[in-house]
Amino acid sequence: MKILCVIPSRIGSTRLPRKPLLPIQGKPMIQWTYENASRCSLLSQVIVATDSLEIADCIHNIGGHAMMTDPHLPTGSERVASVAKEFRDMDIVINLQGDEPFIKPSMLETLVSPYLNGETPVMTTLGFPLDMNLKYHDKGAVKVILDQTGHAIYFSRSPIPCFRVPNESAPTYHHIGVYAFRYDFLMQYPTLSSTPLERSECLEQLRVIEHGHRIRVTLTNEKTLEINTKEEYDEAQSFQYVI
Repeated sequence: MKILCVIPSRIGSTRLPRKPLLPIQGKPMIQWTYENASRCSLLSQVIVATDSLEIADCIHNIGGHAMMTDPHLPTGSERVASVAKEFRDMDIVINLQGDEPFIKPSMLETLVSPYLNGETPVMTTLGFPLDMNLKYHDKGAVKVILDQTGHAIYFSRSPIPCFRVPNESAPTYHHIGVYAFRYDFLMQYPTLSSTPLERSECLEQLRVIEHGHRIRVTLTNEKTLEINTKEEYDEAQSFQYVI
């Protein structure tokens, strides 16, 4: 099975300007993401998809691969698709966000495990148990709830589900923004129209659900540190990365 990993990385960021090039423990964030993804032996190739020559040069300078993409593409998955169309021999394509510097190879293996086990979902993603005390009400933490077959029912920045019955519990997972697509579905994704829930939550994966497709969620107990805020960036300077 041939697996391509594409890392979409934009230079523009409202909360953290020039985020991909910000140094973490001595090297740029995008370099961390690229190098850690490259440690996964299952991947046939790793490519950074970017609208910035600076980001491309950063990757080329470490001997990596980068491709330029249209800066007007609205979502990361559409940028991934624009690169993947040049690699038609791939079976699976991973969309790994550039602000996941501490992604572990084992997490990418978990992400694609349904395909390796003979399943053929159009798309997979990752989740781990949500810290209900710290993250349930945090709009920066995307939550996902599942059906009985391990497919996503809904993703939200709001606290889900609502625990109306006292002392009741239901599994809620913290979504990790990394996706694997069956190649043919990734080529279809850009043709799907943007949807109301996608626009409301600013979550591109909701487009898939709203168009009637299912997203398989694979679970991990490993936690990474996605960098979206100044606080998370500061935390990254002392984050202990263990493969």
